[in-house]
Amino acid sequence: MNNYETVFILTPVLSDDQMKEAVEKFKDVLKANNAEIVNEELWGLRKLAYPIQKKSTGFYVLVEFKGEPTIVKKLETAFRRDERVIRFLTFRLDKYAAEYAEKRRNLRANKASEKPAEAEAKAEVKEA
Repeated sequence: MNNYETVFILTPVLSDDQMKEAVEKFKDVLKANNAEIVNEELWGLRKLAYPIQKKSTGFYVLVEFKGEPTIVKKLETAFRRDERVIRFLTFRLDKYAAEYAEKRRNLRANKASEKPAEAEAKAEVKEA
């Protein structure tokens, strides 16, 4: 099994529910083909570097997964068939990129766990 990372951009006219539904659709494609989803990050609405289909923004989504090489073709076919997807890129991670991705995930997890602790500390200071 190889490590893969795919980033796709969804059209900005979607509501939050529609955007999440589209992401779930692609995750289901991966699960149906026996892929193990390692990480999913919703980067949100961001400005594009250049207009694509007369749109200047899009919802960015990153999905990291492990699977067989045949999954990539099926996933990219699903991207091409869905009109909500503006752009996509899927690539295989070598061992160094996989290590870097794991470090980045751990760093994000640590930052996320620190934020609630910092908020509690500030609340305690205000009460005192």
